[in-house]
Amino acid sequence: MTASYDAISPARQAISSARRVVVKIGSSALTSLERGIHSASLDSLADAVEARMRAGSDVVVVSSGAIGAGLAPLGLTRRPKDLATKQAAASVGQLALAHAWGTSFARYGRTVGQVLLSADDFARREHHRNAQRTLERLRSLGAVAVVNENDTVATEEIRFGDNDRLAALVAHLVGADALLLLSDVDGLYDGDPRKGDANLIPEVRSRADLEGVIAGTGGVLGTGGMASKLSAARLAADAGVPVLLAAASAADEALGSGRVGTAFAARPVRLSARKFWVRHAADARGSLRLDAGAVRAVARRSSLLAAGITSIHGRFYGGDVVSLVGPDDDVVARGVVEYDSTELTGMLGRSTHELPDDLRRPVVHADDLVVV
Repeated sequence: MTASYDAISPARQAISSARRVVVKIGSSALTSLERGIHSASLDSLADAVEARMRAGSDVVVVSSGAIGAGLAPLGLTRRPKDLATKQAAASVGQLALAHAWGTSFARYGRTVGQVLLSADDFARREHHRNAQRTLERLRSLGAVAVVNENDTVATEEIRFGDNDRLAALVAHLVGADALLLLSDVDGLYDGDPRKGDANLIPEVRSRADLEGVIAGTGGVLGTGGMASKLSAARLAADAGVPVLLAAASAADEALGSGRVGTAFAARPVRLSARKFWVRHAADARGSLRLDAGAVRAVARRSSLLAAGITSIHGRFYGGDVVSLVGPDDDVVARGVVEYDSTELTGMLGRSTHELPDDLRRPVVHADDLVVV
Protein backbone atom coordinates (compact mmCIF):
# COMPACT_ATOMS: atom_id res chain seq x y z
CA MET A 1 0.00 0.00 0.00
CA THR A 2 1.28 3.50 -0.85
CA ALA A 3 1.58 5.85 2.10
CA SER A 4 0.11 9.35 2.06
CA TYR A 5 2.40 12.27 2.93
CA ASP A 6 -0.19 15.05 2.63
CA ALA A 7 0.27 16.05 6.27
CA ILE A 8 4.01 16.47 6.82
CA SER A 9 5.01 15.40 10.33
CA PRO A 10 7.42 17.29 12.58
CA ALA A 11 10.01 14.55 11.96
CA ARG A 12 9.83 15.02 8.18
CA GLN A 13 9.92 18.79 8.56
CA ALA A 14 13.07 18.45 10.67
CA ILE A 15 14.66 16.14 8.06
CA SER A 16 13.81 18.34 5.07
CA SER A 17 15.14 21.49 6.79
CA ALA A 18 18.16 19.91 8.52
CA ARG A 19 21.33 21.99 8.34
CA ARG A 20 23.71 19.06 8.75
CA VAL A 21 22.81 15.71 7.18
CA VAL A 22 24.41 12.26 7.08
CA VAL A 23 23.43 10.16 4.05
CA LYS A 24 24.18 6.44 4.10
CA ILE A 25 24.08 4.62 0.77
CA GLY A 26 23.81 0.84 0.62
CA SER A 27 25.99 -1.53 -1.40
CA SER A 28 23.17 -2.65 -3.70
CA ALA A 29 22.57 0.96 -4.78
CA LEU A 30 26.19 1.35 -5.93
CA THR A 31 27.60 -2.01 -7.01
CA SER A 32 26.78 -5.36 -8.59
CA LEU A 33 28.59 -8.68 -8.74
CA GLU A 34 28.94 -8.50 -12.53
CA ARG A 35 29.93 -4.88 -13.16
CA GLY A 36 31.32 -3.55 -9.90
CA ILE A 37 30.46 0.13 -9.42
CA HIS A 38 27.30 1.50 -11.09
CA SER A 39 28.68 4.84 -12.32
CA ALA A 40 25.27 6.15 -13.43
CA SER A 41 23.65 5.31 -10.10
CA LEU A 42 26.53 6.87 -8.17
CA ASP A 43 26.30 10.02 -10.31
CA SER A 44 22.57 10.29 -9.62
CA LEU A 45 23.19 10.04 -5.90
CA ALA A 46 25.97 12.65 -6.08
CA ASP A 47 23.55 14.90 -7.98
CA ALA A 48 21.00 14.63 -5.16
CA VAL A 49 23.66 15.31 -2.50
CA GLU A 50 24.95 18.31 -4.47
CA ALA A 51 21.43 19.74 -4.74
CA ARG A 52 21.00 19.48 -0.98
CA MET A 53 24.38 21.13 -0.39
CA ARG A 54 23.51 23.98 -2.76
CA ALA A 55 20.31 24.43 -0.78
CA GLY A 56 22.48 25.21 2.25
CA SER A 57 23.03 21.90 4.06
CA ASP A 58 26.31 20.27 5.06
CA VAL A 59 26.26 16.63 3.94
CA VAL A 60 28.46 13.72 5.02
CA VAL A 61 28.20 10.60 2.85
CA VAL A 62 28.57 7.15 4.42
CA SER A 63 29.18 4.86 1.46
CA SER A 64 28.94 1.10 1.50
CA GLY A 65 30.20 -0.90 -1.44
CA ALA A 66 33.95 -1.27 -0.94
CA ILE A 67 33.86 -5.07 -0.92
CA GLY A 68 31.27 -5.13 -3.72
CA ALA A 69 33.39 -2.77 -5.82
CA GLY A 70 36.41 -5.05 -5.46
CA LEU A 71 34.80 -8.33 -6.50
CA ALA A 72 34.61 -7.87 -10.28
CA PRO A 73 38.20 -6.53 -10.68
CA LEU A 74 39.48 -9.56 -8.75
CA GLY A 75 37.39 -11.98 -10.81
CA LEU A 76 35.24 -13.02 -7.86
CA THR A 77 31.66 -14.03 -8.66
CA ARG A 78 30.20 -14.00 -5.16
CA ARG A 79 30.68 -12.14 -1.90
CA PRO A 80 33.45 -13.98 0.00
CA LYS A 81 32.83 -15.53 3.38
CA ASP A 82 36.40 -15.66 4.69
CA LEU A 83 37.89 -12.56 6.30
CA ALA A 84 41.12 -12.46 4.27
CA THR A 85 39.29 -12.39 0.92
CA LYS A 86 36.86 -9.75 2.19
CA GLN A 87 39.81 -7.60 3.22
CA ALA A 88 41.52 -8.13 -0.16
CA ALA A 89 38.34 -7.17 -2.02
CA ALA A 90 37.94 -4.11 0.20
CA SER A 91 41.52 -2.99 -0.49
CA VAL A 92 40.75 -2.94 -4.22
CA GLY A 93 37.20 -1.65 -3.85
CA GLN A 94 37.99 1.23 -1.49
CA LEU A 95 40.38 2.70 -4.03
CA ALA A 96 37.86 2.34 -6.86
CA LEU A 97 34.97 3.67 -4.78
CA ALA A 98 36.90 6.74 -3.59
CA HIS A 99 37.93 7.47 -7.17
CA ALA A 100 34.34 7.11 -8.38
CA TRP A 101 33.00 9.52 -5.75
CA GLY A 102 35.84 11.95 -6.45
CA THR A 103 35.19 11.86 -10.19
CA SER A 104 31.45 12.33 -9.72
CA PHE A 105 31.70 15.32 -7.38
CA ALA A 106 34.46 16.85 -9.52
CA ARG A 107 31.69 17.64 -12.03
CA TYR A 108 30.63 20.31 -9.52
CA GLY A 109 34.13 21.43 -8.66
CA ARG A 110 34.01 19.68 -5.28
CA THR A 111 36.86 17.78 -3.62
CA VAL A 112 36.19 14.47 -1.87
CA GLY A 113 37.97 13.33 1.29
CA GLN A 114 37.85 9.63 2.18
CA VAL A 115 37.53 8.82 5.89
CA LEU A 116 37.96 5.15 6.86
CA LEU A 117 36.78 4.26 10.35
CA SER A 118 36.73 1.10 12.45
CA ALA A 119 34.62 0.31 15.49
CA ASP A 120 37.74 0.85 17.58
CA ASP A 121 37.78 4.49 16.47
CA PHE A 122 34.47 5.03 18.25
CA ALA A 123 35.31 2.90 21.28
CA ARG A 124 38.49 4.89 22.02
CA ARG A 125 37.76 8.47 23.05
CA GLU A 126 41.00 9.83 21.56
CA HIS A 127 40.31 8.21 18.17
CA HIS A 128 36.72 9.42 18.42
CA ARG A 129 37.84 13.03 18.83
CA ASN A 130 40.38 12.73 16.01
CA ALA A 131 37.69 11.49 13.61
CA GLN A 132 35.42 14.31 14.73
CA ARG A 133 38.11 16.91 14.04
CA THR A 134 38.89 15.46 10.61
CA LEU A 135 35.26 15.49 9.51
CA GLU A 136 34.75 19.01 10.80
CA ARG A 137 37.85 20.29 9.03
CA LEU A 138 36.82 18.68 5.74
CA ARG A 139 33.47 20.46 6.07
CA SER A 140 35.08 23.81 6.79
CA LEU A 141 37.32 23.43 3.73
CA GLY A 142 34.32 22.77 1.50
CA ALA A 143 35.18 19.11 0.80
CA VAL A 144 32.68 16.26 0.76
CA ALA A 145 33.54 13.64 3.38
CA VAL A 146 32.88 10.09 2.18
CA VAL A 147 33.03 7.69 5.12
CA ASN A 148 33.34 3.92 4.98
CA GLU A 149 34.25 1.17 7.37
CA ASN A 150 37.94 0.32 7.18
CA ASP A 151 37.24 -3.22 5.96
CA THR A 152 40.90 -3.88 5.11
CA VAL A 153 41.89 -3.99 8.78
CA ALA A 154 38.59 -4.70 10.57
CA THR A 155 38.20 -8.16 12.06
CA GLU A 156 34.95 -9.90 12.88
CA GLU A 157 35.49 -8.99 16.53
CA ILE A 158 35.91 -5.23 16.02
CA ARG A 159 33.80 -4.41 12.94
CA PHE A 160 30.51 -2.50 12.97
CA GLY A 161 28.79 -5.37 11.17
CA ASP A 162 27.11 -3.02 8.70
CA ASN A 163 27.37 0.57 7.59
CA ASP A 164 23.91 1.41 8.92
CA ARG A 165 25.25 1.39 12.46
CA LEU A 166 28.35 3.27 11.29
CA ALA A 167 26.11 5.95 9.79
CA ALA A 168 24.16 6.33 13.04
CA LEU A 169 27.40 6.74 14.98
CA VAL A 170 28.72 9.25 12.45
CA ALA A 171 25.46 11.21 12.69
CA HIS A 172 26.03 11.69 16.40
CA LEU A 173 29.76 12.28 15.90
CA VAL A 174 29.20 15.27 13.59
CA GLY A 175 26.15 16.60 15.43
CA ALA A 176 23.86 15.87 12.48
CA ASP A 177 20.30 17.17 12.39
CA ALA A 178 19.10 14.25 10.25
CA LEU A 179 20.16 10.80 9.03
CA LEU A 180 19.05 9.32 5.71
CA LEU A 181 19.42 5.57 5.12
CA LEU A 182 19.16 4.94 1.36
CA SER A 183 19.24 1.43 -0.07
CA ASP A 184 17.19 -0.93 -2.24
CA VAL A 185 14.20 -0.83 0.11
CA ASP A 186 11.68 2.01 0.04
CA GLY A 187 10.73 1.98 3.71
CA LEU A 188 9.67 -0.11 6.67
CA TYR A 189 6.73 -2.49 6.17
CA ASP A 190 4.51 -4.32 8.63
CA GLY A 191 5.19 -7.55 6.74
CA ASP A 192 7.09 -8.92 3.75
CA PRO A 193 6.35 -6.62 0.78
CA ARG A 194 7.40 -9.35 -1.64
CA LYS A 195 4.27 -11.28 -0.67
CA GLY A 196 2.02 -8.38 -1.66
CA ASP A 197 0.05 -8.03 1.57
CA ALA A 198 2.32 -5.67 3.52
CA ASN A 199 1.70 -2.00 4.30
CA LEU A 200 4.35 0.70 4.38
CA ILE A 201 4.75 2.30 7.81
CA PRO A 202 5.15 6.02 7.07
CA GLU A 203 6.08 7.11 10.60
CA VAL A 204 7.67 5.58 13.68
CA ARG A 205 7.08 7.81 16.70
CA SER A 206 7.81 5.28 19.45
CA ARG A 207 8.60 1.61 19.98
CA ALA A 208 4.88 0.90 20.07
CA ASP A 209 4.77 1.57 16.31
CA LEU A 210 7.17 -1.32 15.80
CA GLU A 211 5.10 -4.00 17.51
CA GLY A 212 4.73 -7.02 15.25
CA VAL A 213 7.29 -5.78 12.70
CA ILE A 214 9.63 -8.54 11.50
CA ALA A 215 12.93 -7.32 10.02
CA GLY A 216 15.02 -9.51 7.73
CA THR A 217 18.78 -9.75 7.21
CA GLY A 218 21.03 -8.65 4.35
CA GLY A 219 21.17 -9.42 0.64
CA VAL A 220 23.83 -10.68 -1.76
CA LEU A 221 26.27 -7.77 -1.53
CA GLY A 222 25.43 -6.14 1.79
CA THR A 223 25.64 -7.27 5.40
CA GLY A 224 22.73 -5.26 6.74
CA GLY A 225 19.15 -5.75 5.64
CA MET A 226 16.09 -4.30 7.34
CA ALA A 227 17.17 -5.55 10.77
CA SER A 228 20.33 -3.44 10.73
CA LYS A 229 18.51 -0.42 9.29
CA LEU A 230 15.85 -0.61 11.97
CA SER A 231 18.50 -0.95 14.69
CA ALA A 232 20.48 2.00 13.31
CA ALA A 233 17.37 4.15 12.97
CA ARG A 234 16.43 3.50 16.58
CA LEU A 235 20.01 4.19 17.70
CA ALA A 236 20.10 7.55 15.92
CA ALA A 237 16.58 8.53 16.97
CA ASP A 238 17.47 7.68 20.57
CA ALA A 239 20.40 10.07 20.24
CA GLY A 240 18.09 12.88 19.12
CA VAL A 241 18.60 12.54 15.34
CA PRO A 242 15.48 12.03 13.15
CA VAL A 243 15.88 9.36 10.47
CA LEU A 244 14.45 8.78 7.00
CA LEU A 245 14.58 5.26 5.57
CA ALA A 246 14.01 5.33 1.81
CA ALA A 247 15.05 3.89 -1.56
CA ALA A 248 18.25 5.16 -3.14
CA SER A 249 16.31 5.49 -6.39
CA ALA A 250 14.21 8.16 -4.62
CA ALA A 251 17.26 10.13 -3.40
CA ASP A 252 16.00 13.37 -4.98
CA GLU A 253 12.78 13.25 -2.96
CA ALA A 254 14.50 11.95 0.17
CA LEU A 255 17.02 14.80 0.13
CA GLY A 256 14.38 17.28 -1.00
CA SER A 257 10.84 17.26 0.34
CA GLY A 258 11.30 14.10 2.42
CA ARG A 259 7.91 12.81 1.25
CA VAL A 260 9.08 9.22 0.79
CA GLY A 261 9.89 6.18 2.89
CA THR A 262 9.58 5.85 6.65
CA ALA A 263 10.46 8.64 9.07
CA PHE A 264 11.66 7.93 12.61
CA ALA A 265 10.99 10.67 15.14
CA ALA A 266 13.88 11.63 17.41
CA ARG A 267 13.75 11.65 21.18
CA PRO A 268 13.08 15.21 22.43
CA VAL A 269 16.40 15.58 24.25
CA ARG A 270 19.66 14.56 22.54
CA LEU A 271 22.02 12.42 24.62
CA SER A 272 25.23 14.18 25.60
CA ALA A 273 28.32 13.09 23.68
CA ARG A 274 29.66 11.29 26.75
CA LYS A 275 26.45 9.40 27.51
CA PHE A 276 26.02 8.45 23.86
CA TRP A 277 29.57 7.07 23.88
CA VAL A 278 28.87 5.08 27.05
CA ARG A 279 25.63 3.65 25.71
CA HIS A 280 26.40 2.95 22.07
CA ALA A 281 30.06 3.35 21.10
CA ALA A 282 32.31 2.15 23.88
CA ASP A 283 33.16 -1.52 24.35
CA ALA A 284 32.10 -2.95 27.70
CA ARG A 285 35.25 -4.28 29.35
CA GLY A 286 33.40 -6.31 31.95
CA SER A 287 30.16 -6.52 33.91
CA LEU A 288 28.83 -6.05 37.43
CA ARG A 289 25.97 -8.19 38.72
CA LEU A 290 23.53 -6.27 40.90
CA ASP A 291 20.96 -7.26 43.48
CA ALA A 292 17.32 -6.26 43.03
CA GLY A 293 17.67 -3.13 45.17
CA ALA A 294 20.60 -1.86 43.14
CA VAL A 295 18.68 -2.49 39.91
CA ARG A 296 15.84 -0.31 41.19
CA ALA A 297 18.29 2.42 42.18
CA VAL A 298 20.02 2.33 38.81
CA ALA A 299 16.65 2.50 37.04
CA ARG A 300 16.06 5.76 38.94
CA ARG A 301 19.48 6.89 37.64
CA SER A 302 21.03 6.89 41.10
CA SER A 303 24.74 6.20 41.55
CA LEU A 304 25.74 2.56 41.97
CA LEU A 305 27.30 1.73 45.34
CA ALA A 306 29.38 -1.30 46.26
CA ALA A 307 26.68 -2.59 48.61
CA GLY A 308 24.42 -3.49 45.68
CA ILE A 309 27.00 -5.49 43.71
CA THR A 310 27.00 -9.28 44.13
CA SER A 311 29.76 -10.27 41.69
CA ILE A 312 32.08 -8.96 38.99
CA HIS A 313 33.02 -10.48 35.63
CA GLY A 314 36.00 -9.65 33.44
CA ARG A 315 39.12 -7.58 33.99
CA PHE A 316 38.78 -3.82 33.78
CA TYR A 317 40.29 -0.61 35.08
CA GLY A 318 38.97 2.62 36.47
CA GLY A 319 37.58 4.70 33.59
CA ASP A 320 36.45 1.67 31.56
CA VAL A 321 32.84 1.12 30.54
CA VAL A 322 31.09 -1.87 32.13
CA SER A 323 27.65 -3.44 31.79
CA LEU A 324 25.35 -3.53 34.81
CA VAL A 325 23.44 -6.81 34.95
CA GLY A 326 20.43 -7.69 37.06
CA PRO A 327 19.74 -10.98 38.90
CA ASP A 328 17.94 -12.31 35.79
CA ASP A 329 21.01 -11.71 33.56
CA ASP A 330 19.42 -8.78 31.69
CA VAL A 331 21.67 -5.77 31.05
CA VAL A 332 19.94 -2.85 32.77
CA ALA A 333 22.55 -0.12 32.25
CA ARG A 334 26.08 0.75 31.20
CA GLY A 335 28.45 3.06 32.99
CA VAL A 336 32.00 4.22 33.60
CA VAL A 337 33.44 2.34 36.56
CA GLU A 338 35.55 4.18 39.15
CA TYR A 339 37.66 1.23 40.31
CA ASP A 340 39.84 -1.54 38.88
CA SER A 341 38.30 -5.01 38.97
CA THR A 342 40.94 -6.21 41.43
CA GLU A 343 40.24 -3.28 43.74
CA LEU A 344 36.50 -3.76 43.52
CA THR A 345 36.64 -7.43 44.49
CA GLY A 346 37.13 -6.62 48.17
CA MET A 347 34.34 -4.03 48.18
CA LEU A 348 31.41 -6.18 47.07
CA GLY A 349 28.32 -6.00 49.27
CA ARG A 350 29.88 -3.59 51.74
CA SER A 351 28.08 -0.40 52.72
CA THR A 352 29.84 2.93 52.29
CA HIS A 353 30.57 3.44 56.00
CA GLU A 354 32.34 0.05 56.11
CA LEU A 355 34.87 1.12 53.48
CA PRO A 356 38.07 3.16 53.91
CA ASP A 357 37.75 6.86 53.10
CA ASP A 358 39.51 6.50 49.75
CA LEU A 359 36.99 3.82 48.62
CA ARG A 360 33.77 5.66 49.45
CA ARG A 361 33.18 7.02 45.97
CA PRO A 362 30.29 5.46 44.02
CA VAL A 363 31.34 2.52 41.90
CA VAL A 364 29.51 4.14 38.97
CA HIS A 365 28.47 7.77 39.39
CA ALA A 366 25.01 8.79 38.20
CA ASP A 367 26.55 11.23 35.73
CA ASP A 368 28.42 8.36 34.05
CA LEU A 369 25.48 5.91 33.97
CA VAL A 370 23.06 5.26 31.11
CA VAL A 371 20.00 3.03 31.51
CA VAL A 372 19.44 0.77 28.49
